[in-house]
Amino acid sequence: MSLISVDEALAILRDNRPSMPVDTVALPQASGARLAAPVFATVDRPPAPMSAMDGYAVRLADVREAGAVLRIIGEAPAGQTFTGSIAPGETVRIFTGAEVPEGADHILIQENANRDGDTVTVIEPSQTAAHIRAAGIDFGRGDRILDTGTVIGPAELAAIASANIDMVSIYRRPRVALLANGDELRPPGSPLGRGQIVNSNPAGLLASIDAWGGVGIDLGIAADSRDDIRAHIDKAGDADIIVPIGGASVGDHDYMRSTFADAGFQKLFEKIAVKPGKPTWFATRGGARVLGLPGNPASAFVCAQLFLKTLITGTGLKTATATLAEDLSANGRRETFLRAHAEISEDGKLLVRTFSSQDSSLISPFLKANVLIRRLANAPAAQSGEPVEIVWLKTL
Repeated sequence: MSLISVDEALAILRDNRPSMPVDTVALPQASGARLAAPVFATVDRPPAPMSAMDGYAVRLADVREAGAVLRIIGEAPAGQTFTGSIAPGETVRIFTGAEVPEGADHILIQENANRDGDTVTVIEPSQTAAHIRAAGIDFGRGDRILDTGTVIGPAELAAIASANIDMVSIYRRPRVALLANGDELRPPGSPLGRGQIVNSNPAGLLASIDAWGGVGIDLGIAADSRDDIRAHIDKAGDADIIVPIGGASVGDHDYMRSTFADAGFQKLFEKIAVKPGKPTWFATRGGARVLGLPGNPASAFVCAQLFLKTLITGTGLKTATATLAEDLSANGRRETFLRAHAEISEDGKLLVRTFSSQDSSLISPFLKANVLIRRLANAPAAQSGEPVEIVWLKTL
């Protein structure tokens, strides 16, 4: 097979996402999953006009002048509705979150009033109605508040609960099994001998998988042996996606792709015209998917952001246009994704600047990188001040 383009690879991955069954679960079990159906509010939020401050529910016409005296006819704590109506010259003591009584159109905050027994005197007059949250200002009954496919995080859980919903339909989170490969790899915290390195990729990738709505599984490290790689493949069990890391180049000890082929996986592509990440490959066997990533940390991280995220979520790259803060040289024959940092300038522009070294072994640039600059194959040199496409890693 020849090299395919990034867009071709993304299309193949979207078309071959694993099909996940749908479950209906209680909210605590929905965290991290993707919605299998849109969510519609079952209530207005708030359900009625609510006080946004502690003070006195009044008619604005009664508090336009300092010294005005109003008679207190009741109290409205949060959760206890005052059922009467406010007439001219009357007020109800009210607290934040309480329903505003009928007849009131303004909250006189307590700092602007002086209470004396059953009366209250206006200290600071009001000219504009304020401090009342209108019914349905957040959302109304029947409003669509979340779309199918949304990953359910803390904000989404809060919104669903606020809509008075306790059960949601979700796609089961895909099980994504990571398989590192290399005789030189050792788990973090291990004593390292000569020629040995830390197997750092799974730590970051497992966290990313979780954020994208999957369930990460670490299969450990397979030695540079077909038998050991096959044994680890068998350990993946019913994983929906297997992600071998490394062992996919052309070295004498790179057995990963051939061992998966021997296990019955059919290749859909084996190389992408991308930098970093040319050895990224993809195969299927029944309902299982295997996406091979390069072993170098930066290559693995970038390709996971581009390709593994797409395979899990089915969504496209989150892109934007930014302004270069520096010159860029002409690009080569492979589409390139440069680690970079974007920020808003004093004049409101989204400026982006690359890191000086783009070596595929470096992980420290990702501590500050929040975008990738996308450079198409054979792109000409670009000057500072020119627009450039970016792919978001972290939003501002």
